[in-house]
Amino acid sequence: MNYLRPVSACNETASDLAGEIVAALSAASIVFKEDTGYSIKLIHSAEKLFEVATKNDTGHHQGTYTAVEDCGGEARTYYNSSGYQDELIWGGTWLFFATGNTSYLGYAAGNFNAAEGEETASEQGVFYWNNKLTANAVLLTRLRYFHDLGYPYEVGLGSSSKKIDLLICSYLSRKIYNRTPGGLILLRPDHGEPLQFAATASFLGKLYSDYLELLRRSGVSCSSEFFSVEMLREFSISQVNYILGDNPMKMSYMVGFGNKYPTHVHHRAASIPWDDQHYSCPEGDRWLYSKDPNPNILYGAMVAGPDKFDNFLDVRDKPWFTEPTIASNAGLVAALIALHDPPPYKSSDSNENNLGIDLTGIFENLQLVPPAT
Repeated sequence: MNYLRPVSACNETASDLAGEIVAALSAASIVFKEDTGYSIKLIHSAEKLFEVATKNDTGHHQGTYTAVEDCGGEARTYYNSSGYQDELIWGGTWLFFATGNTSYLGYAAGNFNAAEGEETASEQGVFYWNNKLTANAVLLTRLRYFHDLGYPYEVGLGSSSKKIDLLICSYLSRKIYNRTPGGLILLRPDHGEPLQFAATASFLGKLYSDYLELLRRSGVSCSSEFFSVEMLREFSISQVNYILGDNPMKMSYMVGFGNKYPTHVHHRAASIPWDDQHYSCPEGDRWLYSKDPNPNILYGAMVAGPDKFDNFLDVRDKPWFTEPTIASNAGLVAALIALHDPPPYKSSDSNENNLGIDLTGIFENLQLVPPAT
């Protein structure tokens, strides 16, 4: 690829991108905590960016990166952001875990309702690149369940846990979300590419089921319905099993896994032969429309998936079936890790089996540093 791929500098507004970067830097600072210098550098960068992103004055206006034409560029066509509040509270929550500074938690809890109001109807209950609200609620619920801060955070954290209970019920009740005849949940039925949403639902469902078991709760009650921990885990497992081949097409939608998987993946590097030659985009069309299998196997890539009737066409020029994305694969990786059966995790001060979850590690920095006065 030798054509220009310009980097956009967003000088006026890009609160959503800033919030996502803050979350990434903050989470990474926890992962790399043993490299003290690097971890501190990540935190300092996150704090500086968060300060800029949450400031709303004459020099800075909060908004999405796609709101200004010279910022989003061509990305707006493919990743058109619908809001920014969810990313800012996502960044604030992770920054709180990274620093223990309660001002960041106060921001996340105080703006949670605003983020809910910004959430579009078609994205409720969905965790993906454009919506972090559901995952943020799970993260705050973990805080409430295992490191209760009490007043004045209990009300805000309670709202998060209530939201998650309702979400879990919506996954299982089948009254809100339909499923394909083969059992795949359709969180955004009019959008297509259903696997990415099912994967993150599987991840959040399994994670929350672990929380419930550690709390010795048997399940979740919603109105007149009750759903057990086992039912929630069965749902999570069923969605990943569907992706990996337990579906009416008997097709593994992870490329290179199983005996039958897509061989016409919509991906340039996979579909163009490795012959040490350069091809322009127009020249590449000969492979885009070719009926031959890809010469290169894109191991591990999850394609977009079937339609709402479980039908799948392994055709390269139909990307709504065969296109993989890094963002979609991230959700599948999360689900596979959550469903992996790990060796029992036992904290240094407890002999209890914590289902592979380190209950204290994520809270190590929470010394409840008061906000600056």
